[in-house]
Amino acid sequence: MTRTVNDWLRGIAGTFVLLSLALGWFVHPGFFLFTAFVGANLLQSAFTGTCPMKWLLVRLGVPQEAKA
Repeated sequence: MTRTVNDWLRGIAGTFVLLSLALGWFVHPGFFLFTAFVGANLLQSAFTGTCPMKWLLVRLGVPQEAKA
């Protein structure tokens, strides 16, 4: 199965959220700001349809649609 841009986006966003929560809990509360940044980016991309990570993944050659 080929992973598409949307599959990668969900995986990366989930990883960033969980990682920043763990860092905020165990290292320094300032890392919670990164969690807020990821959430804000997800929210703005829902309204605008643009996402910097999506642009990067497309530039790296990740397919946008699964091949049948």
